Amino acid sequence: MNTPNQSSVYLIALGAFALGMASYVTAGLIPMIEASFAVSVSMAAQLVTAFTLAYGLGSPIFVALTPAHRQRAGLLLSLGLFVIANAASALAESFTVLMIWRAIAGVGAGVYLAMGIGASAAVSTPEHRGKAIAIIMGGMASGVVLGVPLSLLFAEQMGWQSALWLVALLGLIAFVGLLLKLPALPVATASSLRQKLTILSDGHVLVILTVSLLAAIASLGMYTFIAPLLTDPAYGAVRSVTPYLWVWGIGGVLGSFLVGPLVDRLKGPNVTFAIMLILAASLFVLPVSAALSTWLVMLPIVLWGAVGWALQVPQNNELIRARQAKGDGNLAIALNESALYLGSAIGAAAGGFVLLLQLPVWSLAACAGGVAALGALLQIVNLRRQPTLVAETQAGSCN
Repeated sequence: MNTPNQSSVYLIALGAFALGMASYVTAGLIPMIEASFAVSVSMAAQLVTAFTLAYGLGSPIFVALTPAHRQRAGLLLSLGLFVIANAASALAESFTVLMIWRAIAGVGAGVYLAMGIGASAAVSTPEHRGKAIAIIMGGMASGVVLGVPLSLLFAEQMGWQSALWLVALLGLIAFVGLLLKLPALPVATASSLRQKLTILSDGHVLVILTVSLLAAIASLGMYTFIAPLLTDPAYGAVRSVTPYLWVWGIGGVLGSFLVGPLVDRLKGPNVTFAIMLILAASLFVLPVSAALSTWLVMLPIVLWGAVGWALQVPQNNELIRARQAKGDGNLAIALNESALYLGSAIGAAAGGFVLLLQLPVWSLAACAGGVAALGALLQIVNLRRQPTLVAETQAGSCN
């Protein structure tokens, strides 16, 4: 990547950092918002639901409706909407208004990440595309691991609104930088909405999305229940899971950044297959290592965090490679993000069902590992398709 394009990628990553903060900080603000608006905890928690549903369901629709020749404008518009929505959330004087603005922020965030990944790939050379996507995903992971605690510290000192003002400020800095630095993006192949919907009939894309879904069910689903496992007397009886969440998050930041060069040097589907195997192994080993030592368990946790976050770099790179020529690479990425949010919801619900059945707590990790192993088996389908896909790509470039 040359210097101007590299600066654009880092500015997009700054916006992704703000997005990562916005996606997770609301959960930590719930007690303050509950007191501020005199609503119940369950009602305040619906702010998270509003953001995630709008993010997961709304972003593919708006990405699909973005004209092929307006990709740069669409990226800036979505980031601008995200900034405005977070600022308006901080200014909201009623809970209903706050709920509406969190949903709007979710739409802006989802569209921005999908188009930001597509833009970072567009301004990078093919041999550096994996690194560019890794920078974006690393920015988002850093927003979760570093930005959320920082914003909560602000909230404790200056009120919950200050956390959202910080998100808006970082987003605004990214917006101004991209407005000045982001070059014109290549015009995507024009296609109608009906033509874009044919993406759902692409078997290769569906396998990629299904693997992402299974990975999210396993990784994000188990993340929801890490506390019941580690606080169990048989698995460490730790007083606080916060250090382990930090280890998981730090692993995620490292994995997101370090996987980029691997994707550029190796075949993406091979990297995805290896990641799914490591994810399955780390989840299977989790209760065993926890039973042996509260220090030893940090090893599978850091591996789990690293590969869980790293997975989306080869996945998004492969989706761009598969659909860029047809003009709907951004839509494929948006669908992939939706698969992650859907997988997280399914994983949380499935874990709750396991606990409802009063099964032993180790079965949570075992089930999660089994789902990840199923994803690894499914990825073999993509590995077998590679010779055909390479031939199709070469044929397409000759036409």
